[in-house]
Amino acid sequence: MPVPLTPAAVDALRARTPGTQTTTHFNHAGASLPSIDTLAAIHAHLQREATQGPMEAGVAAREQTERARILAARLLNAQPDEIALTTGNSPGWGAAFAALGAWRAGDRILAGRHEWGGNLAAMRLIAQRAGASIEAIPCDSSGAVDPQALEAMLDERVRLIALTWLPANGGLINPAAAIGQVARRRGIAYFVDAAQAVGQLPVDVAEVGCDVLTGAGRKALRGPRGTGLLYVRQDFLARLAPAFVDTYSAPLDVYGEPVLRAGAARFESAEAAMALRCGLANALQEALEIGLENIRARIDQTAQALRAQLSEIPGVTVLDQGRERSGLVAFNLAGQDAVSVQRSLAAQGVAIGSNGAGYTPLDMNARGLSQVARASVSYLTTEAETAKLLDGLRALAR
Repeated sequence: MPVPLTPAAVDALRARTPGTQTTTHFNHAGASLPSIDTLAAIHAHLQREATQGPMEAGVAAREQTERARILAARLLNAQPDEIALTTGNSPGWGAAFAALGAWRAGDRILAGRHEWGGNLAAMRLIAQRAGASIEAIPCDSSGAVDPQALEAMLDERVRLIALTWLPANGGLINPAAAIGQVARRRGIAYFVDAAQAVGQLPVDVAEVGCDVLTGAGRKALRGPRGTGLLYVRQDFLARLAPAFVDTYSAPLDVYGEPVLRAGAARFESAEAAMALRCGLANALQEALEIGLENIRARIDQTAQALRAQLSEIPGVTVLDQGRERSGLVAFNLAGQDAVSVQRSLAAQGVAIGSNGAGYTPLDMNARGLSQVARASVSYLTTEAETAKLLDGLRALAR
């Protein structure tokens, strides 16, 4: 059974993470702190660009690009040709959604109540233009998306089931695999936004049963901002027609006709930040070496302790739902808005996040929330850092 990382192991990881020496970071769900080795991989490629020329240096970076693809496939239990390297979670999700083709009046999209606002924006634009509908899947008594309720909603007009696995506005973990079983039985396209999940807990795309899954490099993976992963199940590729291609994703043949790349790389572009891909490859390697089971155990232990201690502070309301929870801890402080709390803590050297309703509008509106404060932990988070955060909140509560 996985056990949390030892204090000695955490200390060693923190020693190779410069940011831990300069900030008390509780915004890992926004973007985490990269290691010195990830930074070195980025800097090394930028130096090659400066000394050899960017195009010439790009040739050397191809090996790192393919290394990142292979490592990402290992992380997700996928095949390398099912992985596209993107510039972030939303670009990957949006590219796959746009590739679903024309929508018709009466088509239905069923989305989890915690769906990311960016995904909803893309879906709503299409729905408004085509006369399709977007409907929220009801939640069970714990606040998680209910697979049985989903089953009861299905008919022949449902073209897509969309789920944000770990919401951006709280610590709940949705039952992605159970939703996947429903989707697979009915042969309905199933998209999973795993921006917060990838790098935080073990992800097995076969177990989840998804056709598309997206992740971000900058969050739990501790990779560079501007990187992401897009998984597309091999058998599902034929159902997708990319809305945009270029000389990399669909090179021209001898007759001048575009030929889509065979795998998910058809969603990549010739324009890529190769230095960031080098950094992503290193971040993926580090996550695999630490072990996702170990990472999950450490984060869960730390987040549970933080929730318990937050709940003891007068005026603080912990807002997390679900039977299983992530490393994101949502709360509000009575009499103060989340942005003010965030700014006050930042003045003390403690970084947290805050979310407005636009991030997860279906869930926020259903629960009557206009904003939440977010303290998200990493396997790097220490008891001393938690104590500093709690002391800051106690001072604000007074």
